[in-house]
Amino acid sequence: MKADRLLSILLLLQTRGRVPAGELAERLEVSTRTVYRDIESLSASGVPVYAERGRHGGIALLPGFRTDVTGLTTDEARALFILAAQGAHAALGLDEALGSALRKVMAALPAPHRPAAELAGSRILVDPDRWMGGPRPAVDLGILHTAVFTDLRLRIRYRHSGETRLRTYTVDPYGLVAKAGTWYLVADRRGRPQLFRADRVASATLTDVPVRRRAGVALAEVWQQLRRQVEDRPADVRVTARIRRDRLDLAVRILGGALTGPPRTGDGEDTGDGEDPRHKAGTGNGKGTGNDWATLDLAYPVLPAVRQLLQFGDSLEVLDPPEARRVMAEAAASLTTVYAADAPSA
Repeated sequence: MKADRLLSILLLLQTRGRVPAGELAERLEVSTRTVYRDIESLSASGVPVYAERGRHGGIALLPGFRTDVTGLTTDEARALFILAAQGAHAALGLDEALGSALRKVMAALPAPHRPAAELAGSRILVDPDRWMGGPRPAVDLGILHTAVFTDLRLRIRYRHSGETRLRTYTVDPYGLVAKAGTWYLVADRRGRPQLFRADRVASATLTDVPVRRRAGVALAEVWQQLRRQVEDRPADVRVTARIRRDRLDLAVRILGGALTGPPRTGDGEDTGDGEDPRHKAGTGNGKGTGNDWATLDLAYPVLPAVRQLLQFGDSLEVLDPPEARRVMAEAAASLTTVYAADAPSA
């Protein structure tokens, strides 16, 4: 709508000062000609806006002009107050600042929008932590936060997953990312992007050397690149398993990253006709018929990773490949040996 676009131009000019017409057109996804028409409309309505042509020209407001209008719609006001529930601000030490800012926004909102904003804050809660995630180690984001905003290189002592010794790196931070309740430092090391879990950073020290980021590369772009590297890791071990129907929902939640497709439940879906008969019926061990089971297709990067499935006990059976069944059998035998010593004798 034109009214929203005019307000957006006004707020951008008020925040940025002089802005080239081409940049306004790109931000608002309109033509430069439309921008100039909007400027004429603002001027006709009494807004002291003017355009300067030339290499260093642009569109600007007369010095000293300010407007108190927030321009927030009802949905935008709701969005702000739902954002307050996400909890990331606490880790950054910004909880009090956020609360203060929202009180100021509430005071500036047009009266008709205030009830909707208050209701959104009291009716919507966003908890970023996963179920059964367990206690998280304490994370001190202070130095990482400072490095990100002061544009200084950072020296960290870092422990990689599965290692006990610390490694020392000098990195160029792009920013911090909170994903599913876990904080990550996104940085370049020797000119290449790398991801560091904040809870594995044993210590961090600011250097006096300015950060050296790759030209034209933003945090969001680096994050997407690193995220794809994690999600697109090769998973060459394909596993077929069956699980009791009453444990299916739990399995989907826990195994989500390993699943290569939706479970096959037999409710009008593919049930494995023509394959191993164990897809359709019990195996003679009293576990029941095929209707009691669902089939799962999974993928793992290495064969030993199938041990993840042991947590489902006898509610899950690996069907293929034979090597995966062998890994499960060996792991189960090892557990039996561990606990056999405590078992009462007959």
